[in-house]
Amino acid sequence: MSTSDARRRAEDRSAESTVGSTLDQAAAAIASAPSLALACHHTPDGDALGSVLALHHLALANGKESVASWPEPFPVAPHYEFLPGLELATKPADFPSHPELMVTFDCGSIGRLAELGVAARNARELIVVDHHATNDGYGTINLIDPDAAASAVVVRRLIDRLGWELTRVAAECLYTGLICDTGRFQYEVTTPEVFSLAEELATFDLPIASMNRQLFEEHRLAYLRLAGMALQRAVYDGERRFVATWVTADDLAEFGVGLDETEGLIDLLRRTTEADVSAVLKETPDGVKVSMRAVNEFDVGQVAIAFGGGGHRASSGFVSPMGVHELLEALRQSLPVVAH
Repeated sequence: MSTSDARRRAEDRSAESTVGSTLDQAAAAIASAPSLALACHHTPDGDALGSVLALHHLALANGKESVASWPEPFPVAPHYEFLPGLELATKPADFPSHPELMVTFDCGSIGRLAELGVAARNARELIVVDHHATNDGYGTINLIDPDAAASAVVVRRLIDRLGWELTRVAAECLYTGLICDTGRFQYEVTTPEVFSLAEELATFDLPIASMNRQLFEEHRLAYLRLAGMALQRAVYDGERRFVATWVTADDLAEFGVGLDETEGLIDLLRRTTEADVSAVLKETPDGVKVSMRAVNEFDVGQVAIAFGGGGHRASSGFVSPMGVHELLEALRQSLPVVAH
């Protein structure tokens, strides 16, 4: 074994030991807490929702008082409406302002909690459960594993450490998080651990086919027409192997499409053969929201950080006060020219 290999393996063992120790701390804090206040980031995706609802279900099943929430706008995107437990969630206005123990899921910074950030700052103990390498470690206990494929993976470990038995509804929530953040087992984060967890969750007789269809395949005709328009206007920079498109507030109004329905647009654009990096820019009331993807070794997470956001090497995002076209040019200029 080379010196570099030995060093890397030692670093891996050290990281695993640290994560395990933090897992023990988090489980002990949850077990001893009289009640839990659970939250995920604004406009939650499948991993955020699946993670927070899974722990909420099991806390209640094990006699632990629990509330679960996320910031306004409170209604979730249509393709997540099947998730069991949405009806058990608490509106952010009713979330405890000074929780004894708060747990956040899939949330890289307090800023992404929006109005629930006040509760996070006031919490006596704050556990951060995440898998984003760009997480800024804002908790008193930071259960963050950048090597985990999804926050749902970390939640499953936490449930095991708590000694709580999985239920069918919790398994359905965790499976949603797992398939969303692995792109239905397509992304590089799809490890043997991912398949082992998927196998375990599938033993609960989950409606896998219908879940996949609702999460990834069902769209209103209005959205498909909007997507067609967005793909038609896409621009390509061959020197940077970069493709991008945008959706304005006027576009959404013209087609009668909600912003939450456009979440999957980046997954259409990232299929471009000629491009290594793709981006979708969307006008929102809070600024232009950018979703980025990479299909090579380029780290779009670092690009997002430079613009005030974060994420993973292959998947990241941020919100900017700049206008669409000004931001698109700034984003293009931030990318390196690819050697031919």
